[in-house]
Amino acid sequence: MLEKWAEAVNSIIWSNPVVYVCLGVGLLFSIMTRFLQIRHLKEMIRLVFKGKSSEAGVSSFQAFTMALSGRVGTGNIAGIALAVGMGGPGAIFWMWVMAFIGSATAFVESTLAQVYKVKRDGLYRGGPAFYIEKGTGLKWFAVIFAVVALVAMCLLMPGTQSNSIAVAFHSSFGMDMKFSGILVVALLALIIFGGVKRIANVAQIVIPFMALGYILISFYIMMTNITALPGVFSLIFRSAFGVDSVFGGMAGTAIAWGVKRGIYSNEAGQGSGAHPAAAAEVSHPAKQGLVQAFSVYVDTFLVCTSTAFMVLFTGMYNVKGPGGDYIVHNLPGIEEGTQYTQAAIESVFPGFGSSLLAITLFFFAFTTIIAYYYIAETNMAYLVADHKAKWPMFVLKLVILGSTFYGTVVKESALAWTLGDMGVGIMLWVNLIAMILLAKPAFRVLKDYERQQKQGLDPVFDPEKAGIPNAEYWSKGYRQPADELTITAEPGKLQA
Repeated sequence: MLEKWAEAVNSIIWSNPVVYVCLGVGLLFSIMTRFLQIRHLKEMIRLVFKGKSSEAGVSSFQAFTMALSGRVGTGNIAGIALAVGMGGPGAIFWMWVMAFIGSATAFVESTLAQVYKVKRDGLYRGGPAFYIEKGTGLKWFAVIFAVVALVAMCLLMPGTQSNSIAVAFHSSFGMDMKFSGILVVALLALIIFGGVKRIANVAQIVIPFMALGYILISFYIMMTNITALPGVFSLIFRSAFGVDSVFGGMAGTAIAWGVKRGIYSNEAGQGSGAHPAAAAEVSHPAKQGLVQAFSVYVDTFLVCTSTAFMVLFTGMYNVKGPGGDYIVHNLPGIEEGTQYTQAAIESVFPGFGSSLLAITLFFFAFTTIIAYYYIAETNMAYLVADHKAKWPMFVLKLVILGSTFYGTVVKESALAWTLGDMGVGIMLWVNLIAMILLAKPAFRVLKDYERQQKQGLDPVFDPEKAGIPNAEYWSKGYRQPADELTITAEPGKLQA
């Protein structure tokens, strides 16, 4: 009953018009920023490793890894394999398209989060709820996003991650799914009760290490099947446009699954990446906007593509046609998702490939649940008038621990994925509207950043000069640290 209801709601949330609106908004932002994702690629990489943390905020790199911990999760492993299984190899092309234009979307939302962030209880807080209220003046609209984000991050989305962990551990080690749930919940409690700094510290260690290891495994599998390279690329592009003999009638399905799984993975436009972006200690909002734009590239072009290539290079996948029958059936009896990737790795590393993926998936999915908690905490902080009250945060922790455990014991993996898609979709709907209304301030911030760069300065944000009202933190709170003062193009003068 619950599964049918969830599927009915999800079909409305992710109807075809929504898919094309996502593509259209990303393309519009790309054009309006003059394709910053190409022009500023070198600057993005440089900024990832610039800046220091403070008592109130985290460093650019920590914010980058916190955002990646939300982006790099089960969607990168199970989700991409699922996209191939339901949308065909062509879904990968549209996932790439979504990442390319989505990086501009990520820039807009993350820049807005920095512009309108606040300092509360000694910590930086920001995200869609904050920039909706301050940027549009529509507090009711901001409250809607905060409530939607709490529902998505606490109830709908954690189960997708924990379910994938439990399924992978059960498949690889024969571990009881309830025991997996207890293990995940215990470790999660240990971290989320430790505060934002502990979350940032875990993310900056785990994410780079596991992502690099996963990419290296993928590269090795590709090298052992290198003769398949031309055929795989040809198949992806032919399938994407419906000109392949096998996947000829699946062009629309490929677009839908590529966009949906692309957004689920890279989260561009969903608003989730904007929350850790606001926590960064930077001198100009555009700096963190560019950093988060680059995180979309890392998520999709490196991690997601690694999964896609492992599955396609080894041929370890099935594809369901529009009618529900298999048009490719290489793995009889195997459910779409994680097991495709497990089979691909096992084909090259027989005997322990499946276990290796299960461990990798655990770290990816676990850090994503941590990121979900941080986002939920930020929105709870926005909603609670009494900022000194401890009980709302305590209840929040209990709820996300409960939904995480439920995900490990739910028997229908499809239900967990449907609920996760609902969570992504409802946040996306609200945040896309907000970004369209507030895109102009983000474009002004980018123009201000580029203007100062041309003058030889390390850009420092002044909202009055940029013509952006209600940026209270930057108007009243920001002071550039003395050790960050830089020489301008004119000798003898310091940038204040």
